[in-house]
Amino acid sequence: MKIQDSELILNKDGSIYHLNLLPEQIAPIIITVGDQDRVAMVSRYFDRIEHQVRKREFVTHTGWLGKTRLSVLSTGIGPDNIDIVMNELDALVNIDLYSRELRPTPTALTIIRLGTAGGLQAEVPVDNFVASTGGIGLDGLLQFYNAPEQHQHPVVQALRNHFAGRWNFPVAPYYAEADPELLQTFSSGFYQGFTATNPGFYGPQGRQLRAPVQIPEYLDLLQKFSFDGTTILNLEMETAALFGLSKLLGHRAISLSAIIANRPLKKFSTDPRRAVQKLIEQVLEAIG
Repeated sequence: MKIQDSELILNKDGSIYHLNLLPEQIAPIIITVGDQDRVAMVSRYFDRIEHQVRKREFVTHTGWLGKTRLSVLSTGIGPDNIDIVMNELDALVNIDLYSRELRPTPTALTIIRLGTAGGLQAEVPVDNFVASTGGIGLDGLLQFYNAPEQHQHPVVQALRNHFAGRWNFPVAPYYAEADPELLQTFSSGFYQGFTATNPGFYGPQGRQLRAPVQIPEYLDLLQKFSFDGTTILNLEMETAALFGLSKLLGHRAISLSAIIANRPLKKFSTDPRRAVQKLIEQVLEAIG
């Protein structure tokens, strides 16, 4: 079946619309970062760079680290951008952009997200790292996809029960897990637990400046949630969307976060850039 022009949008040079990439410009292993300035923080460790592509907030560098070919791509902030990035990366490897037909054999990418996050548990200090075992989606993205397993997962039901009588979720929560082999790769030096993904930075993460929030005890409820002994370690805006779409599309994904704020202790890192740099170095050492 040919995918129509209005659904699979390409640029004049045949590249995918937002990312501005051609299939040969991405590697099987892709590191994603939110901030476009972090792309160069990663690629400066490459032995050589083959491609540098930029459009809007999406910056991609593809090259070699030893014998490993990999890409680093900035996604921007939020689940809406993850929706764009994941669908377009998938199209680059699983759709023939010339014929607009699906390739007969699906390709699975390895997606490693490096981000920053706010810690939700006092025992996870700032400047430490979290490997997300699963993403709890409070952003609503997956309600636009046919993903019943993610919306009906036992973690979601437990969360609904935990919030019962306090808050009725305005959008359907969902849950998706990290790739277990990648979790094993990044087990040393990382706290492991759930990550809650929110659609915004202020009210949706329990911050109140001038606009009043609907549920003042939101952070406290998230902090006290537990499922089979696993708690929510951090809050951010991309992980559950990344895991959810990876599961739907057949890709392997993990999300690794530098904790630059500890919400219950009300502490913020004195050098968040250094924390991110250390995370990058640790991840590249594991990949290489």
